[in-house]
Amino acid sequence: MYDILIKNGLVVDGTGNAPYTANIAVEGEVIRFVEGEPEAKRVIDAAGKYVTPGFIDTHSHSSMMVNVDNYLAPKVFQGITTEVLAQDGMGPAPVNEATLAPWKKAMAGLEGQWDFEWEWRSVKEYLDHIDTLDLGPNMVYLAPHGNLRMVSMGLDNRQPTAEEQERMNAELQKAFDEGAFGMSTGMIYPPCVYADINEFIELGKVLKKNGGIFVTHQRSEADAILESMDEILTIGRESGCRVHFSHFKVCGKKNWALVPKVMAKLDEAKEEGMIVSFDQYPYVAGSTMMSVILPPWVHDGGTEKLIERLYDEDLRKKMKEDIWNGIPGWDNFVDFAGLEGIFITFVKHDEAQKFVGMSLVELGEATGKEPLDAIFDLIRDEENIVGLVDFYGTEEHVKLIMSRPEHNVCTDGIIGAKPHPRLYGAFPRVLGKYTREEKLFPIETAIRKMSGKSADMLGLTDRGYIKEGLAADILVIDPENVSDVGDYAEPKQLAKGIDFSIVNGRILIDDGKATPQKAGKVLRFQGRK
Repeated sequence: MYDILIKNGLVVDGTGNAPYTANIAVEGEVIRFVEGEPEAKRVIDAAGKYVTPGFIDTHSHSSMMVNVDNYLAPKVFQGITTEVLAQDGMGPAPVNEATLAPWKKAMAGLEGQWDFEWEWRSVKEYLDHIDTLDLGPNMVYLAPHGNLRMVSMGLDNRQPTAEEQERMNAELQKAFDEGAFGMSTGMIYPPCVYADINEFIELGKVLKKNGGIFVTHQRSEADAILESMDEILTIGRESGCRVHFSHFKVCGKKNWALVPKVMAKLDEAKEEGMIVSFDQYPYVAGSTMMSVILPPWVHDGGTEKLIERLYDEDLRKKMKEDIWNGIPGWDNFVDFAGLEGIFITFVKHDEAQKFVGMSLVELGEATGKEPLDAIFDLIRDEENIVGLVDFYGTEEHVKLIMSRPEHNVCTDGIIGAKPHPRLYGAFPRVLGKYTREEKLFPIETAIRKMSGKSADMLGLTDRGYIKEGLAADILVIDPENVSDVGDYAEPKQLAKGIDFSIVNGRILIDDGKATPQKAGKVLRFQGRK
């Protein structure tokens, strides 16, 4: 007798092939194809529904949140059954005693501040720790470049010595040995921003040797995007590693004319035989920590130095000059989104909650200050624990990028008081708005971009498809009702239309209702086959 039988459903298997009708069974933690209707402890009638692989969120910021919310409902109700942690070069491990305190502060700006002890130091210890939790989704880990650099040479703005580079390479190899699937970097965030191309090429050689992937928030998504792409493609070319661009986009109205050249660079890389991919959230606004609006030099030395500089009136004057005049190669958020297009999503202290949801212009009006002074004060007083949403793009470009063969879907969902709606709705938005309503591509293409394509990119060989013997990460989706619900005004609304979510054979959504239990596990890299 099988544990679960899913009958009469239209199977969209993650390959990109046309849907077909079949009955699927779950035996323990794996998928079985069956003839007829064999006996099962639980029968799910999926008539009129899609039966698909579970979705893989290739850009997640849940590495801290999962410690206090194991189920992760905003992700589970999107159909996400696997999350990829430690993005943008910032993660919970590795750390050491010397770096633990400043790194907790740095991480808080991106993933929030949580009142629990970091009982781990190595990647293995972190993964072993979360594997004991009652995980909803599975978890995949990338070795964060910022951590590797920090434990090898500290947080200073300088290039590594030969010995420090070797130490960094060894830390990356250790992370692979402990289960990491690749390395992430955030080239706009300290300390990753301090690295030059040679540092990344050397680390890329370690990635190549292990079959891992280089995942990057590239140095520019705005004025210098073409040069930035050249840097990433050169890293892949010189080291031989696979490269994957995080949350791919072109920011700012003045840069939208660069989109054809950006697409041409992807075409040229493909013609050259390079393996290049990217993920994207389906919105015209982004979200990150507010301190990205500050010039790069303000971050030198970590959060404490940043706060110290915000008390210095002469340095604040210099910050404003750099924001208004620009710095070559720096992604200036105020320039491409405008003060009116940047909104506060979370803060640290209760007394500052009244500012959440305001634009920087509105913050200035509420405080009686010039907007830059107002936000400088807020970053300082909230100890750099301030988030933002920024409006940067167009629907036309979102759809163009989404239609590329290199594309897969992600959330980049950052937890906050008023988070970006992508935290709750990215995957159903693709299925509802772009697939069902706008018919941008057929359902089999959409599902592939959420499952099999992502598994292939990462090197996940045991899931991502509806195939005999693979892990039973399965969704039953209502094609007429699947959609995102949240918006920028009220983002904290669970998506709808995922009727059943099964992770490793255990049901996490049962006929639209949450059924939290231990279902997910930590997935450790076994190499590419």
